[in-house]
Amino acid sequence: MNKPSRSLEWLVWGGLALVIAIIMLAYWRGQLKLGGLLSKPLPVNGPVADFTLTNQNSRAISLADLRGHVWVADIIFTRCTGPCLKMTRQMKELERTLPASSQARLVTLTTDPVFDNPAVLKRYAERSDADPGRWIFLTGTKQQIANLAIESLKLTAVEKKPEERESPEDLFIHSTLFVLVDKRARLRGIFQTMGEDIDPQKVKTQILQAVAELERER
Repeated sequence: MNKPSRSLEWLVWGGLALVIAIIMLAYWRGQLKLGGLLSKPLPVNGPVADFTLTNQNSRAISLADLRGHVWVADIIFTRCTGPCLKMTRQMKELERTLPASSQARLVTLTTDPVFDNPAVLKRYAERSDADPGRWIFLTGTKQQIANLAIESLKLTAVEKKPEERESPEDLFIHSTLFVLVDKRARLRGIFQTMGEDIDPQKVKTQILQAVAELERER
């Protein structure tokens, strides 16, 4: 009587363990499915049109050089005494915080291509301690810059009329946005970097998370 009773006991406990395992499997599958629904991929805001500009080392850079890389872009000018310096510091902080394994690139455009030639951009990049292997500064003609910045990246850059300038360096009104482009050259994110309610650390974290998400995409 003892052996059948023990066998029955093991059968009952084994069946119970199987039921619990099935319930847990169903639960975790549901959680993963729910998580997938809640964490939607970043939206596609349109393609970046082909371009060819010149970097701080006087080398021609085209869209082809950035394909296969996630990249973060902004627009400044080196004579700026307003938000540009802060934006450059924020971009430097991104560069410093990106994982060594990341292949992401940072791209800074100038609104002032007549003054910001490659030599000027190179000095600015060196003062900003920019890694030339990671961070690209680009110049070109006014039309080339406008085509990329305004048409593709949705960045604003407007030259001020002389009578509207408050100082000799008060030359342009431009976006303080960082924009995110994926490996297939599609605009995927727009981040405001300044404002009374903007927390720079939170913005940095959001951008880093978005970069990591896009780098995982195939």
